[in-house]
Amino acid sequence: MLNAVPRPLAGRTALVTGSTRGIGMGIARALAEAGCNLVLNGRSPGQQGEPLADALAATWNVEAHYHAADLRKSSHAERLVAFAQEQFGTVDILVNNAGIQHVAPVEAFADAYWEEVLWLNLTAAFCTVKAVLPAMRAHGWGRIINIASVHGLVASINKCAYVAAKHGLLGLTKVVALETANDGITCNAICPGWVLTELVQRQVKARAAASGMSPVEARMDLLRAKQPMHEFSSIESIGALTVFLCGSHARTITGAAYAMDGGWAAH
Repeated sequence: MLNAVPRPLAGRTALVTGSTRGIGMGIARALAEAGCNLVLNGRSPGQQGEPLADALAATWNVEAHYHAADLRKSSHAERLVAFAQEQFGTVDILVNNAGIQHVAPVEAFADAYWEEVLWLNLTAAFCTVKAVLPAMRAHGWGRIINIASVHGLVASINKCAYVAAKHGLLGLTKVVALETANDGITCNAICPGWVLTELVQRQVKARAAASGMSPVEARMDLLRAKQPMHEFSSIESIGALTVFLCGSHARTITGAAYAMDGGWAAH
């Protein structure tokens, strides 16, 4: 008989924002495989989000729910955390992954876009962290993972709001880590570089169409522009790092920013 697959987070509850596709869904999948019950969140209509939760529950024998909170509103962040606590009693693991991007030079950057990017990438994380901390302190255990970006460590042109928000998210990560250092809670950030998500696939396709390159050439051109290592980070690798940071071997890791960026920030 084969040994059962280890489930290091069995019985824990995780709330993952922005988790109906891409990196967030990959993180949710990794946490479910590790034994976590889940609350998914995203701007997908309920008829799309709920089947995703059902599929994770059936595949990994966990309990999973979906909530369509719009995290551009602080009251929705509070409702999302309250929903998770109602379902499971507590939120042991919070992963702040929800985000948005708009691109333009500073002088042409619309105020509304600035506010939207700052809110969803930074303020929403503040709101969810603020909401989960009291119960985490009461239980003496918690893991907060903020999915930042290599743009939390370095800048790129035409991304003023995104870079500002992700730098701010790393600052928030450090403050929360200091304030919870002796409460059984850790707070860390993951800073991916290029990840071949659907969004990046569309960028590659557009680059290929504009330049006459093949898709393979366009992918390499995209990577070479920023990353010394010409390889995309995988969604699965980000999920695995998240699971590690939630486990017992990472209990003294807090306030850290893990660059998974092919050497981008080492320039």
